Amino acid sequence: MGEFKGFMKYPKQQLDELSLKDRINGYEPFQQRFTTEDAATQGARCMDCGTPFCQTGSSFGRDTIGCPIGNYIPEWNDLVYRKDYKEAYERLSETNNFPEFTGRVCPAPCESSCVLAINNDSVAIKGIERTIIDEAYDMGLVKPKFPEQRLEEKVAIIGSGPAGLTAAEELNLLGYNVTVYERNHRPGGLLMYGIPSMKLDKEVIERRVKLMEEAGIVFKTDVNVGKDITKEELDAQYDAIIVCTGSQKGRDLPLEGRMSFGIHFAMEYLTEQTQLQMGEIEEPTITAKGKNVIVIGAGDTGADCVATALRDDCKSVVQFNKYVRLTDKIEQNTSWPLPMPIFKLDYAHKEYREKFGFEPRAYGIQTMRYDVDENDNIRGLYTQVLEETEDGMVIVEGTERHWPADLVLLSIGFEGTEHLVPHSFNLNTKRNKIVANEKDFRTNQDKIFVAGDARKGQSLVVWAIKEGRAVAKSVDKALKKKITI
Repeated sequence: MGEFKGFMKYPKQQLDELSLKDRINGYEPFQQRFTTEDAATQGARCMDCGTPFCQTGSSFGRDTIGCPIGNYIPEWNDLVYRKDYKEAYERLSETNNFPEFTGRVCPAPCESSCVLAINNDSVAIKGIERTIIDEAYDMGLVKPKFPEQRLEEKVAIIGSGPAGLTAAEELNLLGYNVTVYERNHRPGGLLMYGIPSMKLDKEVIERRVKLMEEAGIVFKTDVNVGKDITKEELDAQYDAIIVCTGSQKGRDLPLEGRMSFGIHFAMEYLTEQTQLQMGEIEEPTITAKGKNVIVIGAGDTGADCVATALRDDCKSVVQFNKYVRLTDKIEQNTSWPLPMPIFKLDYAHKEYREKFGFEPRAYGIQTMRYDVDENDNIRGLYTQVLEETEDGMVIVEGTERHWPADLVLLSIGFEGTEHLVPHSFNLNTKRNKIVANEKDFRTNQDKIFVAGDARKGQSLVVWAIKEGRAVAKSVDKALKKKITI
């Protein structure tokens, strides 16, 4: 362990952030890493538990308990305490291909599952993880991962999100010739286009992709598989194909007035804003500038829409949450090892409150219909209030309200993978997910595998990394078996 009784001596420290007032004027990353001194102090708080639940990595309903990729968290907490960053990085990279991503955007179920979180603040695991990988880059420890020998077999990967990138790196390290196909202009999937730059700096993704290219991985961007290149063409060129197209089919809200102008999926807005910042487009088709914006949906993507609309110079934002507001404090943490159900302000809500004086969320709101003008432009929403009862959430009669809106963003999750690749490749699907064998990730088509959200459904970046590592092992096993035969 780090320091004996360190968890009793030192409080949990949060990562430093740029001031709320300054950061909403641009897209610079708002959060900073720990100094090595602060990281050592935070590492000292780790108790090196006999049963480290932070490493559990299991599903519980829609929640996750601990780290799905099994990071050696107590070990590198101790190494950071001792300021041995070389060894800490080596241990971290054994289980995690991209800690610079998880250290920035993972919701950190490891911290909720920390034994210290039963009656205290958890160890600052996510902040320590980010500090390890940032320090490793500064020290020149992160280098291309070259295979010992290059094989003849070729593997195509469709999609360059975290699952696709992970599978690519693992298979390249085993010696296979890997080509990654991406329909967008840059690799990274939702990491690149779905998460705003102030939350995940795009240079962080490009830095990693460059290392992968140096190691021999080929990226072919602006290629929409199933349209620009067919299954037959890929089948003729490659010994195995892995589908990692993610879960990007947004869940719709088809109420009266849905087809009016000014209603968009959240991911459409976030993607265009990222493309605008990177100079890929000159003018966005969706803008919040000078508009009253309503975001329907209470998750992380909805919060990202709030933060982006702020920087897009909106007039106002309201984020609808259909659930009642959580309590500010709970005397006893009875939810452990799951996240404690208490009220929290996300980064975007803090920013909005700084500018407008109140947080943007409205609780217990059920959208009933869209208000549309004579030119089919959105001008508002009609809602009713929901209340929690023993029978679930029910509508309170007589609570109808009109909310003015010039732009409505739908952020109520994802239904599953988009249809182009499954349809073009004749892959079996169920509930908008590509069906595959649970053990080896094989689909109904010979030599085609699937991993990540395309198979599993909407999930965390750590699950995508786990899926990418697992499908790489399955492909390796299948190709080695084929060679042997």
